Amino acid sequence: MSTFHETAVAAAIAGKLPFAYPVIPAPSTDPGASGDAVVVTFAGSPGARIAIQIADPSHLEDGSPTADLADRLHPIFEAAVAVLGAGSLGNGHVVAAAEVFTDAGTQVFDLVDASGAVVGRTSVRIDGDRAPASAGPQRLSRIAGVEMELVVEIGRTRMPVRDVLSLEPGRVVELDRAAGSPADIKLNGRLIGHGTVVVAEGDFAIRVERILDGAEAV
Repeated sequence: MSTFHETAVAAAIAGKLPFAYPVIPAPSTDPGASGDAVVVTFAGSPGARIAIQIADPSHLEDGSPTADLADRLHPIFEAAVAVLGAGSLGNGHVVAAAEVFTDAGTQVFDLVDASGAVVGRTSVRIDGDRAPASAGPQRLSRIAGVEMELVVEIGRTRMPVRDVLSLEPGRVVELDRAAGSPADIKLNGRLIGHGTVVVAEGDFAIRVERILDGAEAV
């Protein structure tokens, strides 16, 4: 199943949340869900059910610390559904996070700060008809200013803690990929394509060789 809409919604939420620090969405690897979340439904084509959970609402710098959390998050939901096109956004209400985060067809994203700490979570379930692919660029333009993390991975390895602690300058660490193999291109932790590492004007760069059909969870 394509995750274009889910990823775009999560990116819009991360870009709009009024934290004093930037956060990015990353596909969650934690299937559990505890505490409460604010959930809304969106009637459109496609429709959606979106939930946001904030680990510590006092970190929100929106000037309304005593207001109801559902009301404080409403502008965030408005920004999120803008990427889906025309439709009607319902009012937010508080539910047990497990009711929405673990529901079938729902994609969950961790909202992480620069240190990797999870400061919130959001879940997105797309309902109804998907828009044709030609509509993608128009909807993507609505969140064109939202920054997303693009990572190029040339390989990886696993090491015992004792080997990690013994690392020192000059040590060679072998990776699980042969020299000359294509590198993985990942967007917010999700594999989206492969490419070749090149040098452009003195800096490392990536020449895109292939974009995958649909995002592959990693």
